[in-house]
Amino acid sequence: MVQDAETGARTGAGACAATGAGACAVTGVEARAVTGAGARAATGAGACAVTGVEARAATGAGARAATGVEAGAEGRVEGRAEGRAEARAGFGAGTGAERVLALWSPDWPVTAAARAAHVPAHRPAAVFHANRVQACSATARSQGIRRGLRRREAQARCPELAVLTPDTGRDARLFEPVVRAVEEIAPGVEVVRPGLLVLPARGPVGWFGGERAAAERLIDQVALRTRTECQVGVADGTFAAVLAARRGRGVPPGRSAEFLAPLEVSELDRDPAVDRAELVDLLRRLGLRSLGAFAALPAADVASRFGADAVAAHRLARGLDPRPPARRVVPEELAAAMELDPPVDRVDAAAFAARGLAGRLHEALAGHGLACTRLGVHARTEAGEELLRVWRCAEPLTPGGTVDRVRWQLDSWLGRGGSGALVALRLTPEETVVAGVLQRGLWGDVGEADERAGRALVRAQALLGPDGVVTPVLTGGRDPAERVRLVPWGEERETDPPAPVRRPVPDPPASWPGRLPAPSPSVVPPEPVAVGLLAAGGEEVRPSGTDLLDAAPARLVETGRTAREVRDWAGPWPVETRWWAPGGGPGPTVRVQVVLDDGEALLLAHTGGRWWVTGVY
Repeated sequence: MVQDAETGARTGAGACAATGAGACAVTGVEARAVTGAGARAATGAGACAVTGVEARAATGAGARAATGVEAGAEGRVEGRAEGRAEARAGFGAGTGAERVLALWSPDWPVTAAARAAHVPAHRPAAVFHANRVQACSATARSQGIRRGLRRREAQARCPELAVLTPDTGRDARLFEPVVRAVEEIAPGVEVVRPGLLVLPARGPVGWFGGERAAAERLIDQVALRTRTECQVGVADGTFAAVLAARRGRGVPPGRSAEFLAPLEVSELDRDPAVDRAELVDLLRRLGLRSLGAFAALPAADVASRFGADAVAAHRLARGLDPRPPARRVVPEELAAAMELDPPVDRVDAAAFAARGLAGRLHEALAGHGLACTRLGVHARTEAGEELLRVWRCAEPLTPGGTVDRVRWQLDSWLGRGGSGALVALRLTPEETVVAGVLQRGLWGDVGEADERAGRALVRAQALLGPDGVVTPVLTGGRDPAERVRLVPWGEERETDPPAPVRRPVPDPPASWPGRLPAPSPSVVPPEPVAVGLLAAGGEEVRPSGTDLLDAAPARLVETGRTAREVRDWAGPWPVETRWWAPGGGPGPTVRVQVVLDDGEALLLAHTGGRWWVTGVY
């Protein structure tokens, strides 16, 4: 979601109100009001009218017209012929109560890391952990990069590969706009992990008139709000829906087992929270290479031969999802809540309070012999706004895992601004299981060193003041001085760059027309230094036309230094910025790279009738 939409008030645009048969009313995963600009109103059986930036009006079956930013008109497909077409495509009518809709953003760890490091989408990129490829982009896969590949071999296969570092907190924070974009039109979202969310299909399917229409609307919504590519799948159960989303298709009701049967058993090891690599390897050695072959085994034999984890995997292979995304009431005494007085508007302070709250929650669960697999994080702001996010976990949460998810969520609410200070915090176990042997946290222990460093920087900031600890942020620009800015630690960074301990991978010149080619200068003077650039005859070199010099540079003259010979030079690269501004802006600037006889390489810029040193290589 774009920032202004993400941080805006939760009333007005995006709210829904409905009256009449077949309509729905949405009042709040995050306390959205049902009035205001951009609200939706539905009257009559299946009718839908939308006003605002994305206005849509029903004008007949499948008819569409586009005006404005994304105004359109489309009819709901309700005829029998259209219904049969949906069924043939795998999207059913969505009448089953356990139909699940999954939205998956391919290669999200790479997408999030690349956005934070300003790596453009067309450049091959991979996230490395322990010197091996943990995730890679589609363009990297086309160059032969695969998960598990060693870094040296990956770079040998693809020299231009962008090397990125894992950060689960960053992945969760950058996925929050996607979640909010989905919540604008479909409440009840549950985050499985950054890059993947699920929700009951009944609501959006009923509102948009079919599973295909709901899937297309969600894909369009996420693309419009967040410029994120995603795929949607619908099936009976979360496991089948997630695999369907990976293939961008729907599974007809009652046919999840048939859909799963031909898939490889390696699909059981897709979830990073559950390590089934040993089970998958064993099944392959036994000749059970497909989910259908595994599902054909008697459940009693699986339990006696493979153990409890294999029984759960066997149920998944049979299309029996043990936990559909349907909310149920939990005992009130299991929830942990606290009032924040004074109100908290800093992530570190709120996270500190959440640590004690998480401890109380797990003590209450342990007293009942339970563990939490779906965590609800509730908060209330000074303005009375109610915030809620549900985190879904494949394995029971540990206290540390609970604190991680609460901190990530608070970072999304407070770190990006717009929600205001928090006055209350509440943790609710939305779903519980009988306590057993707990696995490690959902994404393991990746990022603990970064978290410790972050806490140390917060303590230093408390001693030195908010501007005493800053983060250099790589931004877009055409000149080296424009591409780095200093942001106080903990403050919002628009482009979500990586933490200061990471080295961002620069984007190529194509992302900023007129930008200087690599490499960038290693030193940028605080203030440009005036120099003279002379030709062989002693006259000053000047730009001629748009991309030429009137003479070849021969000597560089600088106040207080002996004139130096120019051994080689490159350029010029002209650029004119803000030419549309009143007065014409600062005027054209011409950049030239020179190599001097003493080996020093400089970046020179001609502006205002003079040459200036703007960078040292």
